[in-house]
Amino acid sequence: MSTYVYGITAGSHPTLPEGTAGVGEPARPVRVLTAGDLAAVVSDAPEDLRPKRRDLLAHQNVLAEAGAAGCVLPMRFGSVATDDDAVRQVLSERSEHYQERLRELDNKVEYNVKATHVEEAVLHLVMAENADLRALAEENRRAGGGGYDDKIRLGEMVAAAVKAKEGEDATEVQGLLAPGAAAVSVGPESSGWLLNVSFLVDRDSADNFLASVEQVRESHPHLDLRVNGPLPPYSFVEPGPAEPAGSQAGVDAGTQ
Repeated sequence: MSTYVYGITAGSHPTLPEGTAGVGEPARPVRVLTAGDLAAVVSDAPEDLRPKRRDLLAHQNVLAEAGAAGCVLPMRFGSVATDDDAVRQVLSERSEHYQERLRELDNKVEYNVKATHVEEAVLHLVMAENADLRALAEENRRAGGGGYDDKIRLGEMVAAAVKAKEGEDATEVQGLLAPGAAAVSVGPESSGWLLNVSFLVDRDSADNFLASVEQVRESHPHLDLRVNGPLPPYSFVEPGPAEPAGSQAGVDAGTQ
C-alpha cells in the first residue's frame, strides 16, 4: 500500500498523541517511520485522495500536532510515496540535507502575505501622483466628458498607471517586511493579487513581524493586506521523499 507523508522530524522527536488521525474517509491512523537520525510522520494513503476540506484540514492538524513538540519539515498536501521502504530510503539518502533543514527551521514559522489594491483609493492616488492624468481628466471634464477617443485614452492611461503602481507597491511592501524575516519566498502569481510572498519568521519575533504588517496597513490605506499564519514553513522546504519538484502549494491557514 502507498504511504502518505505529512512531514519529516528528528528521530528524537516526541511521539504523536495516541489516536492521531490523518487523511482519508475513514481517517487513516498516523504513525512514525524512523531511519537513522530522522523520522517521517505518515499514514496509509487513500486510493482516491482529493483536496477536500476535510483532508486539507486533517493534513494541517497532523502537522500542528507534530509541530507542537518541535521542528517539523512539512510536506505539501498530497505527498504520496510508493511504500514505507521508499520513504525510509529517501530519508537515509538525504539524511544530511534534512538534518540541516531541521536545524535551520527550528523555532521558525511561515507567514504568507498577499496584497491587492482598494480600487477607489488607488485611483485617487494615481490621479494625485500623475499631472498628465489630471490634465487630461480636466480637459475631458471641460469638454463635457470628452469624445470617445479622449475617454479611451484616459482609461488606458489610468490602467497603465495602476499597473505600474502594482509593481511599485509589491516591491515596497516586500522591502518593508523582509527585515523582520529570516528568509523570503516569492509565491506564484495569483489572479487578483499584486503581492504573494511568504516570510520565514522566528516564533519569538512573530509579534514584531505582525506589528510591521500593521504599520504597512496604516501607511498604505490603498492596499488590502491579507496575512495567513503562523503556518508550517511550507515555502522553505525543498521537495521531500514523496514530493516531486514543482508540486502544488501546501495548505494555507484554513483551506485553499
